[in-house]
Amino acid sequence: MQKVYSDARSALAALVKDGMTVMCGGFGLCGIPETLIEALKESGAKNLTVVSNNAGVDGVGLGLLLETRQISKMISSYVGENKIFAQQYLAGELELEFNPQGTLAERIRAGGAGIPAFFTRTGVGTLIAEGKEVRNFDGEDYVMERGLVADISLVHAWKGDTEGNLIYRKTARNFNPMMATAGKVTIAEVEHLVEPGQLEPDSIITPGVFVQRIIHVPGSKKHIEQRTVRKREAA
Repeated sequence: MQKVYSDARSALAALVKDGMTVMCGGFGLCGIPETLIEALKESGAKNLTVVSNNAGVDGVGLGLLLETRQISKMISSYVGENKIFAQQYLAGELELEFNPQGTLAERIRAGGAGIPAFFTRTGVGTLIAEGKEVRNFDGEDYVMERGLVADISLVHAWKGDTEGNLIYRKTARNFNPMMATAGKVTIAEVEHLVEPGQLEPDSIITPGVFVQRIIHVPGSKKHIEQRTVRKREAA
């Protein structure tokens, strides 16, 4: 099975449609599938439900899809860096399903593992639990959360081979590995693409069985969400 595609547009071909659910990996702006997001924007698909830890920033990442109003619902844990997101949400133009960050991660992991729902103490007695089943186990209340599965998962890896085995670096390991398992079709953009057998087996995080399509994106951009530097000391 040929998994490597020449570019992001061809990798998304015949998969994208209005109203679909898309998972986008990464944490903040680290490890986001930026090239694939740009191709998703170019596709013109609308009414998208996007599962992502955050909503990017203005002009970068998922911020691009918010600018074109292609997203109708976000399932996220943090959205504080995007002015367009705030404007659309406050105007009632964008639906938001907020999750505690650990709960969001577990919902995605559960979906990838074939677990339809699980119980957690996080959120009991808060707005998070409204409308959800609460059950008592061993004297403690737990709220039920549903596992998440997407039509497509878009992930970014530091290194991978042509069979789809992937290695992530540092903060990019947040959400990318679990999202790779939770998509009906997973597309990976890879900074360094090698032939099978060239990856150290013990270093592989996502086995190729979870990845259906791959694009090579050497020299990918490294954005800084909030640049903080130390003040110069007086001479």
